[in-house]
Amino acid sequence: MTPKSHAQTTAELAVTVDFVENFCGDRVRFLAHSIRQPGDHAGQFNTSYRWPFGPVGVITPFNFPIEIPVLQFMGALFMGNKPLVKGDSRTSIVLEQWVRMMHHCGLPKEDMDFIHAEGPVMEKILKTADAKMTLFTGSSAVGEHLVKALRGKVRLEDGGYDWKILGPDVPKRQEDVDFVAYTCD
Repeated sequence: MTPKSHAQTTAELAVTVDFVENFCGDRVRFLAHSIRQPGDHAGQFNTSYRWPFGPVGVITPFNFPIEIPVLQFMGALFMGNKPLVKGDSRTSIVLEQWVRMMHHCGLPKEDMDFIHAEGPVMEKILKTADAKMTLFTGSSAVGEHLVKALRGKVRLEDGGYDWKILGPDVPKRQEDVDFVAYTCD
């Protein structure tokens, strides 16, 4: 379904593994550390604290069925949020298997929610549940719609569908290039 080469698929998994390995041990606890900086005068200081949002949404595209959703929802979990995760319906089976693996490895089932649904269903759930923040990766048109629908409680990673970047493994025949670009859209 996704026109990725073996090398691209392997790289996606390698990035995901590196991310998870980076947070092994007690490194997760440093995500929520506070910072205290001295001021200009004796007794003056600035302290900042990091707190979880609580219920959050994660909406991810088809072209990175593991890397983007895993990095985003695991980051949300590491910080203490409860994510509702929706991968693109065309590739969500890949993400579902990752979630099943996480449960097998000890992730409590109540710590996150996974949904296989179309966009309007996810939007209704996010609005009804009053998600505190939603991370959306995808087209600019849908991103703009979500910003309005969720009253600005959205962070956008705008991939859009305006550009196609083909790597060194691009097919030689123009018909094959056209097919890859068509499939991406």
